[in-house]
Amino acid sequence: MSFLVRLVINAIAIWLAAAWVNGIEIASSDKGTGYDILVVLFIALVFTVVNAFIKPFVQLLSLPLLILTLGLFTLVINALMLLLTSWITDSTEFGISVDGFWTAVWGALIISLVNFVLSAVVPSSKN
Repeated sequence: MSFLVRLVINAIAIWLAAAWVNGIEIASSDKGTGYDILVVLFIALVFTVVNAFIKPFVQLLSLPLLILTLGLFTLVINALMLLLTSWITDSTEFGISVDGFWTAVWGALIISLVNFVLSAVVPSSKN
């Protein structure tokens, strides 16, 4: 159940980042709102998998930079994960496109803030 909650939170965060940041575009069509929701959920699934499997290795390799910047380098890592998600999904019709690195940084900042707020609001299943 925790994975589904994380998936929905990531979907909302990605959708808000695409709505608020110029240069982040989610592939949409005239097939209806249900189709657009599936597109955002697919992007969130790829983003969640990238964050679960690739991000820990990148953080481990960049540990000296994380320590030196007191954790601010995490924002750069999050931007790189968003760019990787864009690269993976760009070849499908369920894709997200990010115009560049600085656009990814702003998108990662919004995604991180929305994830923080929604994770604080949604009750945890851990007791």
